[in-house]
Amino acid sequence: MDDVPIVLIDNTVLSNFASVRRPDLVELALGEAAATVVEVLDELETGVSRKAIPRVDWSWLPVVSMREDERAVYQELLRKINKGEAACLAVAAARRGRVLTDDRDARKIAVEMQIPISGTLGVLVRLVDLGHLSAQNADELLASMIDQGYYSPVRSLSEIL
Repeated sequence: MDDVPIVLIDNTVLSNFASVRRPDLVELALGEAAATVVEVLDELETGVSRKAIPRVDWSWLPVVSMREDERAVYQELLRKINKGEAACLAVAAARRGRVLTDDRDARKIAVEMQIPISGTLGVLVRLVDLGHLSAQNADELLASMIDQGYYSPVRSLSEIL
């Protein structure tokens, strides 16, 4: 993973793929660049225990631990956003990574911190671009995610492809 910029994925994006029981698609889209943080896994587990999302297998997804310098940034970010998003942004800032989040506040902070961002729609578009999904299959997944509670700014990927 040394040559590949890290892509930290937060609970909002992982939950969307969990809701349609397709964690494999995140791996197909991001490969070895994908990672998350313990704080995100804790948030996912809370969602599973509350039966808000189904339990799926994220065992393939590397978990990054925050370093001391990242913890200081994390503590500052906690004043504005949740633990998972704060940890992803702190790690990405220090390691020149990217963040996948659908959280509006986290996205605004990422822009301020000059951290490249994307989200669920970006993953679906990438899957279409890589040929892993047809546009129709991606739209069907998007519709299922929306049915499960994902707020999407578009109803069809054709609006952004």
